[in-house]
Amino acid sequence: MAETPDLITLSDPRSPAAEAYRTLRTNLTFFAALDRPVETLVVTSAAPGEGKSEVLANLAVTMAQSERRTLLVDADLRHPGLHELFGVPNDRGLTTMILEEEALDDPPLLEVGVDDLLLVPSGPLPPNPADVLGSSKMEQVIGAFKERADVILFAAPPVVAVTDAAVLGTKVDGVLLVVAAGRTRREHAERAKELLKRVNVRIIGAVLNEAAPHATLSAY
Repeated sequence: MAETPDLITLSDPRSPAAEAYRTLRTNLTFFAALDRPVETLVVTSAAPGEGKSEVLANLAVTMAQSERRTLLVDADLRHPGLHELFGVPNDRGLTTMILEEEALDDPPLLEVGVDDLLLVPSGPLPPNPADVLGSSKMEQVIGAFKERADVILFAAPPVVAVTDAAVLGTKVDGVLLVVAAGRTRREHAERAKELLKRVNVRIIGAVLNEAAPHATLSAY
């Protein structure tokens, strides 16, 4: 059974940090209304250790709290962590849907103790993550997710480290980049932006994480 994760949006929903996540959710919603829908979104970072998993999980909680059917997908096929964060098994997941045709009709959707929020963990790790994410089968998987949720949020590895986020970014509505105050190097952030734009990925915006001592992130 899934454990209720220790996320600020659940443990202290009245805190400034939780409110910042709700502001992020609202800004994403208005952005979609003004431009074009954002139903599928990759959340990544420029480099490792910038808090993208925490930002992603808290954003997913706030999306679900707004009564939108939300699907959280761990597409970090190198160092997955969402199954540990939510206390669920990782024997089946995204890669299962790539390998098993019947899994498209019966995805491994796991409850995580939050209404309207389901998790698809990574599943067994493949030897070629970028090829898996860039495959035509991945497009079928995304289509199967769209039939079951209003919004799908994907975790992806850091942009500068590997090509996975850029590859997956070409198949979704946009990418949200997490940068950490006092930690992310300017050249890494600029490089990440350049790499995403080079393959015509739609960059929705950036989240400044660890922006203040008593907050998790700044305004979007």
